Amino acid sequence: MRYHYIAFEPSGKVNEGNIEAKDPAEVLTFLARRGLRPITVKPITLAVSKSGGRIIGEKITITDKIFLTKYLALMLKVGTDLFHAIDILIADFDKRIIKALLVEIRGSLERGQPFYSTFARYPQYFSLVFVNLVKAGESSGNLDKAFEDLSVALTRENELRTRIRAALIYPVLLLILAVIILTFLVTFALPRIADVFSGGGIEPPGFSRVVFAVGLFLGKYIWGILLVGASLLITAGFFFFKTKPGKKIFSQVLNFIPLVKGIIKKIAMQRFAATLSSLLRSGLPIIVSLEITADAVGHEQLASSLRRIAREGVARGVTIGDAFKREPVFPNVVANLVAVSEKAGHLDEILQTLGNFYELEIDNALKTLVSFLEPALLLVIGLVVAVIALAIIVPIYQLVGQF
Repeated sequence: MRYHYIAFEPSGKVNEGNIEAKDPAEVLTFLARRGLRPITVKPITLAVSKSGGRIIGEKITITDKIFLTKYLALMLKVGTDLFHAIDILIADFDKRIIKALLVEIRGSLERGQPFYSTFARYPQYFSLVFVNLVKAGESSGNLDKAFEDLSVALTRENELRTRIRAALIYPVLLLILAVIILTFLVTFALPRIADVFSGGGIEPPGFSRVVFAVGLFLGKYIWGILLVGASLLITAGFFFFKTKPGKKIFSQVLNFIPLVKGIIKKIAMQRFAATLSSLLRSGLPIIVSLEITADAVGHEQLASSLRRIAREGVARGVTIGDAFKREPVFPNVVANLVAVSEKAGHLDEILQTLGNFYELEIDNALKTLVSFLEPALLLVIGLVVAVIALAIIVPIYQLVGQF
């Protein structure tokens, strides 16, 4: 492990530096031999929490990984020594967590450990795909190519995420605006109108009385309802996004929503094609590649199918194409393309093309979803406003009709 020490020299000057040692006792022995009096001795580590949360207020983002892989690929390609490349990145990165990671990588390399081992210690930030691509590149001596492929894959993933977020911004803003408008109408405007009728001794019809009763109730208990609602949302969010059973239930619920179900399936298919293509191009065995891809797709049904293809198909001598044809989750066109490309010997290229195709499909599906959400939200707002308007107009019309 690498340690950072601060110590006094015999002259009283402060001496600070890093040293590779088995434990703090070895660091203290080293300092004593140099005549230094230790002040602090601390291990240099990321100290990542098992929950994958933030570290000292920071986290490794996909942008950080793109920068890291891109510049490592460039420096290794032009012949820069690996240790020198890491030292350059340590000097260039301002983010503490990346500096700590690079220092730890350097220490591991100095101890003779493989490059990928440091990434493997932090699965919260570096997926099995990332780790295995680095491992394959290191084993084959093509580390620069491995980092270049990773940089391209991470960039495409980031662009896809950005397009999904951009497509959903307007519907989300419209939903927030709808909630604000409806909250104002139901909790502030409607109770005051109800008070006017009740204070004037007017007996509105049954329909209007129900609407006014709801408005009065919400106007009276709105803050309590909002507090309970926020608590339930926070609890549900933690359960559905932070726990395995919750994630499974949330995924099953999404798969019942027609338009959303199609988008989720297309995203999973794009991940499958892009990930498997990268792993095969790196030289990993097909069974290992399928197992890793199954963990990366984020779709339970697709992941189970990939594991069956690997364990019950390819591992038992079945051709890849035939193994894919056994799984109904894969469209016929995908299974046929895999079978044809397997015979031609360029499966990785076809899968890459398939990944590009599904990216376009995701874009089209998102446009369809947005075009459906916008009028649906406007329709909901219009219906609520119409109900409130009718509740007000009907008793006024009856009152006028009495004269």
